[in-house]
Amino acid sequence: MFIDKAKIYIKAGDGGDGCTSFYTEKYVPNGGPDGGDGGNGGNIVFTVDENAASLSVYRFGKRYRAENGAPGSGKNRHGKNGNDLVLKVPRGTVVRDAETGGIIADLFYADDVVTVLTGGRGGKGNARFKTSRRQAPGFSQKGEPTKERAVVLELKTIADVGLVGFPNAGKSTLLSVLTRANPKIANYPFTTLSPNLGVCMRDDFSFTVADIPGLIEGAADGAGLGHSFLRHIDRTRLIVHVVDIAATDGRDPIEDYNTVNDELFKYNPELRDVPQIIALNKIDCADESEIERFKSQVKGEIFAISGATHSGVNKLVDAVVSVLRTLPPPTPLEFEPFRYETADPNSFTLKRADDGAFVLSGELMERIARMTVLDDRDSFAFFQRTLNDTGVTKALKNAGIKDGDTVRILDTEFTYES
Repeated sequence: MFIDKAKIYIKAGDGGDGCTSFYTEKYVPNGGPDGGDGGNGGNIVFTVDENAASLSVYRFGKRYRAENGAPGSGKNRHGKNGNDLVLKVPRGTVVRDAETGGIIADLFYADDVVTVLTGGRGGKGNARFKTSRRQAPGFSQKGEPTKERAVVLELKTIADVGLVGFPNAGKSTLLSVLTRANPKIANYPFTTLSPNLGVCMRDDFSFTVADIPGLIEGAADGAGLGHSFLRHIDRTRLIVHVVDIAATDGRDPIEDYNTVNDELFKYNPELRDVPQIIALNKIDCADESEIERFKSQVKGEIFAISGATHSGVNKLVDAVVSVLRTLPPPTPLEFEPFRYETADPNSFTLKRADDGAFVLSGELMERIARMTVLDDRDSFAFFQRTLNDTGVTKALKNAGIKDGDTVRILDTEFTYES
């Protein structure tokens, strides 16, 4: 099944915990701290799979997590870093933040590799906290946790030429004639349920052609089956507008042409700047007067063709090649990359709870909590010094704290004493 949009949840690996350990050996009674650091968590990385043409692999798999870092161990052994999780997507996939819609990455080139989420830092072992005054620290630091994020993957097909038109206009037949693609072809609306790609060769020049599912009135607002595939026209360098000039479905060809263009430009006004060639298809079933009527009322480069008999197709291809030779190569989207905010490690907030307790929260509090063992004298002394050095104690005094008041940090409570 062709899937061109998927919402998934991704999470980088948590950092491994640091180790609290002391060196022991026969005849060495005071070996000192030798707890190693924890490993860093793995990253979430997106890369291009040239053999993929759909996001179908993400249809059922919704949550993807990188490996956590391993904890440190004694003898100053560093924990193993978590392995990165590499998610492969088709070329042309745009990664967006699900909450804001901001574009994180556009995997446009075949060798694109983008790190979307970075793994948590490993915690420091107790050997890192040894000082001249603190010879035997009995505490270490826990690894940095990471947050799960929701992202939306959107596939925007990369093609030189996009075939657009009403359902049953003959786009799939024309694609099969221009290229060696084998799209599903039948005489009923919406035969094409997903974009089909093919490569057309003309002497030493080749170009890719995408058959965009048929558009109807209201497609830009969600009508019909083709509305979800409008994004696939964004990257085309040239539009070939296929019109059923024989009016086999009883519609007026000129109205069809205007309706499709209205939907294209409503979806993306910048498509007005994309060159467009008109292919009047099914001339083997059309009246000559109808062809002349169309040419007299519609301006543009017009070619009368028949996908069934191949009449006029060579002239159409020559015109396409001539235009493509003058156009610049396709380029990635221009956007300001969205980045997940990295919290200030020294930031904190202070507020009073309903029960009168002073509640501290924020990145600093989480960092302190990861390295504090309240029933360890050295750890608690380190905790108090950190509160002083980072301005937390001063903030508590300014808020009117008094001896005996309760201070709450995350899930921990203690009584304040000056």
